[in-house]
Amino acid sequence: MTGENQRSVPEPPENSEGSGETPFSFTDKRKVDPTSGEARPAEPADQAGASDDPLAALDFEPEGEAAESAEVLQAKAEAAQHLDALQRERASFTNYRNRSLRDQEAARTQGTQDVLSALLPVLDDIERAKQHAELTGPMAAIAEKLDASLAKFGIERFGAVGEEFDPTVHEALMHNVDPDVAAATVSLVVEPGYRIGDKVVRAARVGVVGPE
Repeated sequence: MTGENQRSVPEPPENSEGSGETPFSFTDKRKVDPTSGEARPAEPADQAGASDDPLAALDFEPEGEAAESAEVLQAKAEAAQHLDALQRERASFTNYRNRSLRDQEAARTQGTQDVLSALLPVLDDIERAKQHAELTGPMAAIAEKLDASLAKFGIERFGAVGEEFDPTVHEALMHNVDPDVAAATVSLVVEPGYRIGDKVVRAARVGVVGPE
């Protein structure tokens, strides 16, 4: 085809200094060198116009859970579940151990109390013999050893003449009046009292003298 129907293909403009058109150019603004993988030094133009580059926000390394695989996240979740179960088992064992220790101590105290209750008649006979100076020689030594053995188990004897009367630890078998005393006091010890720690096994049975 010739004439008017023939179209001419325009030639691209020459990149000459005299041309008024600006040639197309591309600037690589990537901050990581694709060849070496190392970070490129920041250029002044990049620092000044960083906010103008819409792709600058996309130039970052994934951090935290975003960089972890699904397997790692699942392993962490399972580890947290196992740790929680272990902590629960440990707390349960600690409670069981403390409860067992309390039960053992209570059983030990109850056993000591039962033995003491069975020995009370013998101990009372020894105390009466001491009061009447009838406990001498080998029997006196045996009585001292018995007292030392009781002390090892936390057994304490109490009740003495001159003590202020305390209804929580004394049992008054008789009461006399004396205008010269200011408060009720123990004037006679019939049978001493015994306790294990703070627990009174038997109150001291005493005679009391007090004001009118």
